[in-house]
Amino acid sequence: MLKAKDIMTTQVYTVAEETGVDELARLFSDTGVDTLPVVDGEGKLLGVVSQTDLVEQDKPLHIPTVITIFDWVLYLESEKNFKEEVDRITAQTVKDLCTREVITCTPETPVSDIAALMVEHGVHLIPVLEDGRVIGVVARLDIIRSMGR
Repeated sequence: MLKAKDIMTTQVYTVAEETGVDELARLFSDTGVDTLPVVDGEGKLLGVVSQTDLVEQDKPLHIPTVITIFDWVLYLESEKNFKEEVDRITAQTVKDLCTREVITCTPETPVSDIAALMVEHGVHLIPVLEDGRVIGVVARLDIIRSMGR
């Protein structure tokens, strides 16, 4: 049975939280990858950032619908979601854009489990961690390549 360590990409491009969005755009363009692990100085995983996260900055801001009754303003949508949307659109660094809740695996995770995680969580890249550090990534293409083995 194939495991993550058998198919993972070990030459991993990563990015720091302090990286600006302009530099992030250049990294995506220069490397050709669509998702980057966000790591600290020791290589520990902090999150992931994708091209979609960057593109979403350009989408129009959706103003929540409100109803005014007397002196009350009632939001028909979540104020929290609106704040998160504003924060994303005004993001200046990777820290402001990245996803913190990351689906990960270990080098010993079976490929079938990784594929199931990708489908279940709608992700296209899963960082492979050892002692909290990124040692590789498994992307959709890695799984597809493994099918021919």
